[in-house]
Amino acid sequence: YRLMRLPPASDPHDEARTAALDGPPHSPERDRQAVSFHYDVSNDFYRLWLDSQMVYSCAYFTDERNDLDRAQIDKFDHLCRKLRLRPGQQLLDIGCGWGGLAIHAARHYHVQVTGVTLSTEQATLAAERVRDAGASGRVKIELRDYRDVRPPTGGFDAIVSVGMAEHVGREHLPEYFRTAATLLRPGGVFLNHAISEGRRADRFRGPSFVDAYVFPDSDIPPLPVVTAAAASADLEVRDVENLREHYTLTLRHWIRRLEAAHEAALAFVDERTYRIWRLYMAGSAHGFAHGDLAIYQTLLVKPDAEGHARLPLTRNDWYE
Repeated sequence: YRLMRLPPASDPHDEARTAALDGPPHSPERDRQAVSFHYDVSNDFYRLWLDSQMVYSCAYFTDERNDLDRAQIDKFDHLCRKLRLRPGQQLLDIGCGWGGLAIHAARHYHVQVTGVTLSTEQATLAAERVRDAGASGRVKIELRDYRDVRPPTGGFDAIVSVGMAEHVGREHLPEYFRTAATLLRPGGVFLNHAISEGRRADRFRGPSFVDAYVFPDSDIPPLPVVTAAAASADLEVRDVENLREHYTLTLRHWIRRLEAAHEAALAFVDERTYRIWRLYMAGSAHGFAHGDLAIYQTLLVKPDAEGHARLPLTRNDWYE
């Protein structure tokens, strides 16, 4: 019934709301268009239903009763602990969004952070938020393709990518991981946090609602494809965690907040866009809840010339 309430395809705004990208898939210019289509909707629209840090990725619920703000801060700490960040290290945040993780890592783990995004609106607001947080000396936000990043002398100590690999495309994953490996120092770690096909995803094939209206050119390959691409870049898999229940909870928070802000949202987007986003998030919540979708945090390391990973023998420090 609710699907039928979407405006008809003949709606005069249909073309403006459907992705029409130019150039070869996943070329730098086309990726820029795809990212702009999704993320440059309106910072004010996103602000209505995201948490106070404007984190647009799966939160981490140490208790399912926690509110969204607490769960996103806990997600930041979960990521930083897995990376084992130490003061003075250099961290690259690929797809830094509105800067929340970069600011948190600089403030609480005392690292130097370079954040890159292809979204003009994200980069502008992230830079403002860095200045407002007094973190300009520790966080640098760049409007840049990850393929064009120049590493510091010796390479980055750690790289994190949260919700960005979905834009890469499975055929380009080897290049994505090779680029990360090139940017890392020996013994450096890369934490890739990305949506993947779930165990029942083979039921869905062909063009989708998400491709047309939400995430053009997105791709969520199964985990074995991702880890094989990482291995092809001589990166070693050290840990994999599936957080799909956490994404179900996150999306339910987003949906409730968006619905509560319906009238306010119409100041920034039209009714059609509001309904598309509501449907997209509700469908995604169902997918994560029932195993059609998964989201993996995959920790990778670049071994040194002798093959040493330089990591602790256990993961106990992550949960102390």
